[in-house]
Amino acid sequence: MARTFKERFRRNRETLEWYDALAVAVAVIALIFTFAVRIVQVDGSSMNPTLYDGDRVLIAAFLQPQYEDVVVVDSYIPYGKPLVKRVIGKEGDVIDIDFEQGIVYRNGEALEEPYIAEPTWMQESVNFPITVPKGCLFLMGDNRNQSKDSRDREIGCVDERDVLGVALYRVMPFEAMGVIE
Repeated sequence: MARTFKERFRRNRETLEWYDALAVAVAVIALIFTFAVRIVQVDGSSMNPTLYDGDRVLIAAFLQPQYEDVVVVDSYIPYGKPLVKRVIGKEGDVIDIDFEQGIVYRNGEALEEPYIAEPTWMQESVNFPITVPKGCLFLMGDNRNQSKDSRDREIGCVDERDVLGVALYRVMPFEAMGVIE
């Protein structure tokens, strides 16, 4: 039985509507992954035991970094590599570290840091106490004695504009998927 022109037109129109919906969905997903969220791979052991080398994390570019957030810093900073670190201090905070006892202080109060691998014994080239400049963050890795972070003059306090986003969720490896704390 031959199909009428009307039936063929309706079928082609429905097919085109599906393609149109698919194209819009792909465009929306591309925009979201370009401007709102990204997936970034962790490089190195500086965030152990929270994150490990090769882990992939979902970051949100639209969130303002808060204390204890894990953030990803763009690779065009003077250090030249992307950094995945934890926010320890924000604009105006005074950061001090007692390297003999391994304790980090923010504004005179010792930080409770259940996420670190071990106390902070390693001192780099920054002299403490340090006041975090306007528009900057003081960042440290969770594996304090194996981390190149804001304690080193090569990195120092990082401009907030260089932060790509706040790490929210580990997406790989699958067996370790979950919210980043």
